[in-house]
Order: sequence, then structure tokens, then C-alpha cells
Amino acid sequence: MLFDLPDDAVLYTALLARDAAWEGRAYVGVTSTGVFCRMTCPARKPKRENCRFHETVAGCLEAGFRPCRRCHPLACGSGAEPSVAPLVAALEADPARRWSEDDVVARGFDPSTVRRAFKRQFGITFLEMARLRRLRESAGVLAKGGKVIEAQLDAGYDSPAAFRAAFAKLLGQAPAKFAEDALLRADWIDTPLGAMVAVSDRSALHLLEFSDRPALPSSLRHLLKASKGSLGLGRYAPTDQVEAELGAFFAGQNATFRTPLALEGSEFTRTVWQALVAIPAGETRAYADIAREIGRPSAVRAVARANGANRIALVVPCHRVIGSDGALTGYGGGLWRKRNLIELERGYARA
Repeated sequence: MLFDLPDDAVLYTALLARDAAWEGRAYVGVTSTGVFCRMTCPARKPKRENCRFHETVAGCLEAGFRPCRRCHPLACGSGAEPSVAPLVAALEADPARRWSEDDVVARGFDPSTVRRAFKRQFGITFLEMARLRRLRESAGVLAKGGKVIEAQLDAGYDSPAAFRAAFAKLLGQAPAKFAEDALLRADWIDTPLGAMVAVSDRSALHLLEFSDRPALPSSLRHLLKASKGSLGLGRYAPTDQVEAELGAFFAGQNATFRTPLALEGSEFTRTVWQALVAIPAGETRAYADIAREIGRPSAVRAVARANGANRIALVVPCHRVIGSDGALTGYGGGLWRKRNLIELERGYARA
């Protein structure tokens, strides 16, 4: 489990010592460079505040980090499966390539066997690994003001149409349509549970969702319509603020978020969201509990719908709502994230 790792102080000490005991058990993502490394990497050590520790390679990739070219973390322990080492080497040699099952077959491997092998080794398939790297790199190019064609080439897409379709699926529209001087700006935030997309204006946060959440494209389309097309790439101050607060939250230091929020919804929906914000970290509520707290005891289903409509994950903590029988209920970011968040917040309850 993700939070079986010790605290960051222990891991940072191990990183400085290049402690081989942590080889394959933990990895470090460096926010200042965007790469992730083995704990024994010979490169110059990053500042502690720039380190994000993960238990798996998949966690690093999902958080948007690229593998280090000095310590080659994808090759760490890859000899356990015959197909893994050569495919990892091929991916490192050509990370911009748009890999397919045909490429896997051409190298003499069975796609089904490769899928299972990579899942066991890294918690992610080979094609998912390649796609995450392409999309993350292309988003970085665009966020820095690069041209669409540059992002397309960096992502390894063989045609502008293919690239635009992939980007549109992730962020809700083709990259060329993002405004340069936009009212709203979208950017990535890396977390121990995977990359998140944050959208803010100059004064408030409008959206914070995990990048693989199925509802993300529709949420972005809603914001695009509400802003009359004024949605661009980059960030304003609220995104910086929530990124810092998320860092403290995942480090177990502070569960309080003070970033100004733009809560867009009906009066009833906003009332439900405000009730969610009032749930202390380390505690949970059932939908029926929320309905009673807002004075609408018969509106349990409406509360559930409002909970599911939340577009500001973690800050508006819809993950703290569970079933009346104590079972975990649906969560847009995935039940595995909900379990880890509840487990993390038990530390706040004990404190």
C-alpha cells in the first residue's frame, strides 16, 4: 500500500545516503526537474522540499515524472520478466514513439503476456507507460508557450489530427484552441496519488481533479463554456497556493485548505459542498448524515448527486462520504485513492 512507506524524513535520509536497502522499494520524484530516480541515483541530491516519494514506478509516472537518464529507474529489477527488460530499453531509447501492440509483436513478444508482466512489475501496462510519458511531455511544451506542432512531435504522434484527438480527450479541447491571455488557466499538479489538473482564475480555484478521472473532459468543457472559450494553459496564484497546501496535506503536516474556491452550482449543491468541507480530516459521514446536517433528511439521493458533482477534489473532501453500512462507495478518482486518502487522514485524527 502507498502509505506503508515511512515519513519523508526517513526516506530523504536514505536518499542522501544512497541506501541500497530501499532499492526497488521506493522512488523519488523531483519537482524542480520533473524526473524520478532510484534511491541510489548517483546524481546530485535535490532539496528536500522538491522531493515526492512513491512506492512504485507507476506512481511516479502517474504523477507526471519522467525517468532519470542516469539511474534508469525503469530498468531497476526489470529482469524478473523476460519481456520487460528489452521493452523498457526500447522505450528509453525512443520515448517519443507512439508505441502499439504491433510494435510489441514485432519484437517477438505476445501482447497479453507483456500486459500481465508490466502490470506485475510496475502496476501499469507498457502501452499505458508510453502514453503517460508522451502526454505529460506534450502538456509541458504547451504550458511553456510551445507551438502545437512542437508538442505533437514531442508526444510522438504521427499526425496533428491524432495528437489533437488525444489531447482533446484529456483536457476537453484541441490544444490550438487554448487562449493565450485566458480568464482561466489549466495546469498539472503532481501528488503521491497521481497527477491532478487544476484550473483557476486570478482569484479562485475552479477545478481540481485527477487527470485520469473519466469526468474530467466534461468538467473542462463546462468551464470552457462558462468562460466563453477563455481557457488556457498555465497557472495563476490559486493553483500555486493549492499545490503548496496539497504538499503539506500529503506530508501529514496540515489538512486545512485555505485556497479561495469558486463553487459553481445550485444553492442546494453549494450547501452540500460546504457540509463536506466541514467534515474534519479523519472522520467520515454517510449521505444520510449530510442530509440531516443540512436540514434536508429526505434528500439523501440529491446529496449523493451533489457529492458526485464536486469538481474540486480533496479540498472539498467528497472522499469522506461513505455508505450507511460503512462500506466505501463510488469515488470519481477511484476507490483505491479513496482508501488511501481515508487511511492517510487517520493520522490527522490520531494527532
